[in-house]
Amino acid sequence: MGADWEEEEAGFNYATDLVKHIRSEFDDYFDICVAGYPTGHPEAESYDEDLRHLKEKVDAGADFIISQLFFRADTFLKFVRDCRAIGITCPILPGIFPIQGYQSLRQLVKLSKLEVPEEIMRVIEPIKDNDAAIRNYGIEQAVGMCRVLLESGEVPGLHFYTLNREVATMEVLRQLGLWIEDPRRTLPWAVSAHPKRKVEDVRPIFWASRPKSYIYRTQDWDDFPNGRWGNSSSPAFGELNDYYLFYLKSKSSKDTLLKMWGEELTSEQSVYEVFTSYITAQPNVAGHKVMCLPWNDDPLAPETNLLKDELDKVNRRGVLTINSQPSINGKPSSDPIVGWGPPGGYVFQKAYLEFFTSSENVTALLKVLKKYEPRVNYHIVNVHGQNTTNAHDMQPNAVTWGIFPGREIVQPTVVDPVSFLYWKDEAFALWIEQWAKLYEDESPSRMIIKYIHDNYFLVNLVDNDFPLDNCLWQVIDDMFELLDNPPEEQPTEQPAEQPTEEQSDKEQRAK
Repeated sequence: MGADWEEEEAGFNYATDLVKHIRSEFDDYFDICVAGYPTGHPEAESYDEDLRHLKEKVDAGADFIISQLFFRADTFLKFVRDCRAIGITCPILPGIFPIQGYQSLRQLVKLSKLEVPEEIMRVIEPIKDNDAAIRNYGIEQAVGMCRVLLESGEVPGLHFYTLNREVATMEVLRQLGLWIEDPRRTLPWAVSAHPKRKVEDVRPIFWASRPKSYIYRTQDWDDFPNGRWGNSSSPAFGELNDYYLFYLKSKSSKDTLLKMWGEELTSEQSVYEVFTSYITAQPNVAGHKVMCLPWNDDPLAPETNLLKDELDKVNRRGVLTINSQPSINGKPSSDPIVGWGPPGGYVFQKAYLEFFTSSENVTALLKVLKKYEPRVNYHIVNVHGQNTTNAHDMQPNAVTWGIFPGREIVQPTVVDPVSFLYWKDEAFALWIEQWAKLYEDESPSRMIIKYIHDNYFLVNLVDNDFPLDNCLWQVIDDMFELLDNPPEEQPTEQPAEQPTEEQSDKEQRAK
């Protein structure tokens, strides 16, 4: 710490070198931001020389610039105009630092080698021991500066340096009218910030709780679905190797996972109890809360909580749910639980349920499902690829959509039979990669998870009749009823006994 920087042979001696390397190795996969200095870099020979170096970084492939902090709006606006004059055309964002305390300001000025304008020092020197007063002044000064910048027409946005103290920044944004107290979801799933995906507005529901995995597996797509999922006869989902399966969404340590999922499993019922504890948010048998599962790295979503009682009941009996949504018929887009999209719209959903369950349950389920066709679509598959579905045309089924003023119907979530077979590989692999591998080879706990992986089926059900009450719970109830009370086997009908030749002769003589 504090040592002077030294050049390294074959290293990145200048920011331009790093920008060139990223562009040559990764093309346009990353957006690259570089730093700009409104008063010139403190180590540059001159302001003009620093501008030339900035242009070199942009010419090497940088997409936009964020500036060092400054204290006057005209300082930044002059910098922008000087950049434009030498041919820098990319967006330039001002770096805003609301003054929040005397000591923090002194430290920052020391590190950045900036000079605080005299008019600012005259205000804060008398109140240097009153952090609240300095913060209020800093907010007022930042708001005034931001208003000038935004009204100039030369600033595409603002970048704030909070130094992990967000209160002042939030107040600045409130006073500028830029703070949204009730942020709306643009879509039911988190929209990626990557520019390649800015038009994407449709995804399969299967990755709802594993968005990072979905982004990783579709990173090589040239185009992303917009408006409709379309014909997905051969979606190019990238392979997800063991490393990513285990680490991509594992926020918790091995010790934490073992406490949640069981230091030792004794039966399949032990696994059922883990799922149930996750659904109910109640401690497991060891007294630990189960905050995640391999397929769900966060607690239940608010809309899933609407189904908590039903999910609790079915998980206790071995219907191990990993994804679900309730049916919704025209809720306002502003609804705090299921709402999404712009104001003034209405959102709709078909009930959806996805789960692992045993082959015995599947046998009964298939019998039950016959009486629910065509209302219920189903797709059932095991790790070996044994595959049963009544979606015979293999077309996507929209399960979430919204109607908004002045727009076409938006269908952001689909159940796609083809994508389900790609998801199947990942869903089954998580049993091994994230759960079984917590235990020693050949241990009883590992063998239980491996048995489930090898023998259970992955099932998805869609209730297409969204205006009516969700029938999927009745489907599961009927399955359990059939298992608990199987119909009596009809006695095999014995063929009539044929008379022997001797008996026939006697009958003839008697006549």
